[in-house]
Formats: sequence, structure tokens, C-alpha cells
Amino acid sequence: MPPIPPLTQALMLICTAVFCVEQFIRLDILFALWPLQSGLFWPWQLVSYGFLHGSMLHLFFNMLGLWMFGSELERLWGRTRYAQFLLASLLAAALTQLLITWMTGSNVPTVGASGALFGLLLAFGMLFPNRTIMPLFPPIPMKARTFVIVFGVIELLFGLSGRSGVAHFAHLGGMLGGFLMIRFWRGQAPFGSRRQR
Repeated sequence: MPPIPPLTQALMLICTAVFCVEQFIRLDILFALWPLQSGLFWPWQLVSYGFLHGSMLHLFFNMLGLWMFGSELERLWGRTRYAQFLLASLLAAALTQLLITWMTGSNVPTVGASGALFGLLLAFGMLFPNRTIMPLFPPIPMKARTFVIVFGVIELLFGLSGRSGVAHFAHLGGMLGGFLMIRFWRGQAPFGSRRQR
């Protein structure tokens, strides 16, 4: 296996370290993404929420996805563009979640890097559509493009059901942010036409 590239490795270590600190110090009051109407929202939460995780399982699957998809994209794009992409996905996920919690009147905070991860997943499917991958669930080999479509539909259905307690629309927002970032780099609508990089 090739070594994990530096930014992906750093993010995995930071998220793991923050999770360990969370076991002794409550960080969510200041750093989770609180709804606008909660009275606990601060601007830095648009980014800081991505470093917090609600459980060991939540952390494990996000770090697994970051390693699986992020490592290759960082090697392809380089550290700067990779960081820009992650930030765009993370912010889009946060803004989507703030909109949803405002519309529903929810006061529940959001944590986790899942929005950024779903952006990476979308990018992987766009750049390597025919790459065969084997997800943990379901353990069925499928092309990356199919994997992205299936998970996007699942997130939408679960989000519309509103029963799971997971920020499914934030995941979809992360995918949208990633999609728009790639369109921007390519000079495609809605950003106007310019030479592809």
C-alpha cells in the first residue's frame, strides 16, 4: 500500500486526537455546529464541527472513507487543491444543515466529517467512474459511479423520512459542494466558461 499522503494523514490524526480529548472535556458546546436559532451558534463552527465525532463507530467510518477516497485524491490534486475541495464540501454541508435545522426548528447540533467525506466520494465517482470498489455495506463490488448514485439516493430517502437522527441533508450538501468545486475548476456552468485546468 502506498503511504497515506500528508494532509490526509494529518486530518486522520487530528480527528482521532480530538475524539480522545472529547472523552474528558466537552467540546460540543463551542465547536459542534449548532442551529442558528439555538443561541449557541458561532461562525467558526462551520469548520470546527467536522473535527468532532459522536462515537467511535462514527469516527472509524469517516476516517476509513478519508483514507480510501481522500488519499488518492490528494495524490492526484496535490495538497492545496485537495484542502480547497475539502473545505468547500465541509462548508456546503454546514450551510445545508443550518438551512434544514432552521426550516424544521431543530435545536440539535451536528458533528462529524461526513459532509466532507461525501464530497470526496462524489469526486472519486466523477474522476474514476469505472473503478471497481468493494464497500463494507453492502459487500458487493460495484463501479464507483454506481456506488455514488446508490449512496446519494439512500441519503435522500433517509433524509426525507426524517427518522434516523443522522444529518443526511448535510451529506447531500457536501456532495453538492464538491460537485460545484469541480465545476468551478473546470470552468463549467454556473461559473462561466474558461480554460480547463
